[in-house]
Amino acid sequence: MALRKSPKADLKRTYGFFVQVGMIASLLLLILAFNANLERGDAMEIEQVEQEVVQMEEILQTEQIQKPPPPPRPPVPVEVPNDEILDDDDLDLDASLDLDAPINVPPPPPPPEEEEIEEEPEFFDIVEQDPELIGGIPGLQAKARYPEIARKANVEGRVIVQFIVDENGNVREPTILRGIGGGCDQEAIRVIMEEAEFIPGRQRGRAVPVRMSLPIVFKLR
Repeated sequence: MALRKSPKADLKRTYGFFVQVGMIASLLLLILAFNANLERGDAMEIEQVEQEVVQMEEILQTEQIQKPPPPPRPPVPVEVPNDEILDDDDLDLDASLDLDAPINVPPPPPPPEEEEIEEEPEFFDIVEQDPELIGGIPGLQAKARYPEIARKANVEGRVIVQFIVDENGNVREPTILRGIGGGCDQEAIRVIMEEAEFIPGRQRGRAVPVRMSLPIVFKLR
């Protein structure tokens, strides 16, 4: 059995009709819209805005008169030394030179003087700080022993001993400035050399050897 299309379902037959109807409807709408815009435009009043005319004034340029430049200063005359050209006749050239003649050479300058270095003395007699006897003279005097010979001979007196206290506080180079004999002089030297202890003297902040003297008294009781 052959299939047949229904005329109601056949779209190809009705497609052209619907297209024509749509085009006609579109044209009618365009015509109506165009007429409506023309009528509305006639009713509207167009206001013209008057433009303000600005007049430009012409500014006259003032003519500047250029002053002529000042005249240049005259150059200062410079004195040019007169260079005299000496002729060959004016030049006294000794053409005869004696090559064997001795040449006078100035003597060499003397050597610079050496600065004298002040030598430090072996000892000082006067210092800023004298040596200090530890324990004092009474303590040293108590350590002296009366010699037997001086005791039997009734020898009394004061023995003055001179010596040097070095930078370490030691006693050296003792000598008798005034003695009384009887063995007292030797005992005075022994006491100072063996029993005396000193704080060294100082000069300019450092320990130095100092010469000094002390008395040792011998007295019978």
